[in-house]
Amino acid sequence: MGIVGAGPAGIYAADLLTKDETLAASGTKLSIDVLDKLPSPYGLVRYGVAPDHPRIKQIQGALHKILDKPEIRFLGNVTYGVDLKLEDLRRHYDAVIFSTGSDRDRPLDIPGIDLPGSHGAADFVFWYDSHPDVSPEWRVDGTSVAVLGAGNVAVDVARILAKNADDLLSTDITDNVHQGLKAKGITDVHVFARRGIAQGKFTPMELRELDKQPGVEVIVYPEDFEMCEASLAAAEDSNQVKTNVKILQNWAIREPRGEERRLHLHFLHRPVEVLGTDRVAGLRTERMELTGDGGVRGTGEFVDHEVQAVYRAIGYLGSPVADLPFDEERGVIPNDGGRVLDMDDQPIPGVYATGWIKRGPVGLIGHTKGDALETVTNLVADRGSFAPAEAPEPEAFTALLAERGVPFTRWEDWQRLEAHEEALGEPQGRKRIKVRSREEMTRIARGEA
Repeated sequence: MGIVGAGPAGIYAADLLTKDETLAASGTKLSIDVLDKLPSPYGLVRYGVAPDHPRIKQIQGALHKILDKPEIRFLGNVTYGVDLKLEDLRRHYDAVIFSTGSDRDRPLDIPGIDLPGSHGAADFVFWYDSHPDVSPEWRVDGTSVAVLGAGNVAVDVARILAKNADDLLSTDITDNVHQGLKAKGITDVHVFARRGIAQGKFTPMELRELDKQPGVEVIVYPEDFEMCEASLAAAEDSNQVKTNVKILQNWAIREPRGEERRLHLHFLHRPVEVLGTDRVAGLRTERMELTGDGGVRGTGEFVDHEVQAVYRAIGYLGSPVADLPFDEERGVIPNDGGRVLDMDDQPIPGVYATGWIKRGPVGLIGHTKGDALETVTNLVADRGSFAPAEAPEPEAFTALLAERGVPFTRWEDWQRLEAHEEALGEPQGRKRIKVRSREEMTRIARGEA
């Protein structure tokens, strides 16, 4: 079995395959390769979770235990679509699951969005998480910046922009990230949500964290507190919505603390134009009003905000996967319950998808477990309908990689790299300091440094 993508979705799928009672009862000998384009595993947990969220990063411990299973083999630094094609995978594996995630920002088609100083959140997140495929250079411009969105990613981006860089020194950030954030002169971060306070997609935990930063004051505007029937019903039916509304209401009525940095939360503001000529100089929003059914409509009233940078956090999209159909609008591989569909909406034998590349970037990391269960259940049910691999021996696949000159990393190589990162952090009392360069990661992992 081959799995392309070593993030939580792919690793959970591998775990479920090892636990499947139908396969166990049939005496099926299971061998699973989990491939990743990076020399390291864990995907979103390593390169998508904010560095000041060590509690969430602890999920790596559970993922580690899964990859440590004898039936599972991790092979990193293998780029599907470059080093391998689908026909290669189908020759060596009975079935293949794609779990490549969502790594692009959803576009926002408004005037000025392409001005210098306008950024996608994914690029910024990958930078502060030291993703090896993103430039180490990032200039955090301006004293006043805008973040567009009302989800956890928008909240993360706003928090990192407002935070004192030295408060991140206990995390795994690299020196270039610390220096880049330390050089910023931001005093005001403005978060703009198109809908109302009851429609925010952030979790209460993420929301509360905004107000726990030394030197940062969260400001909420009472005039944004419109509640329609659908909003009231949402607050009644969902503890998360009810808690979010209560938190925001308490912030709106409290006295200002006079902190040196401010984080402004604006609701019912739709971005309509990024202002500026040579670079970002402002943001124009339209005031919205609730329609009573949870939706919003424009009022025709526009507000200009003076900002020097804009960070777009309105959702992620997956990237096209070589040799497979792709739904560009949704950013997913077309599928039915994880069964990948061809151009005629027919299942492609032996090819499956799970995680965000299957259903889009919805839900928290833990939600990918149920998603993987659906895919694995369908794969197991289909196992008699696709042709077995021609060369299923594990050595045959690694021989192919070696023949093509792919400097792949194994599980023990990742453990060597992990130990190196932990050793880098130890003198500073930190759990680890990431190695940023892909080349350096590979050399250290393979014992060539």
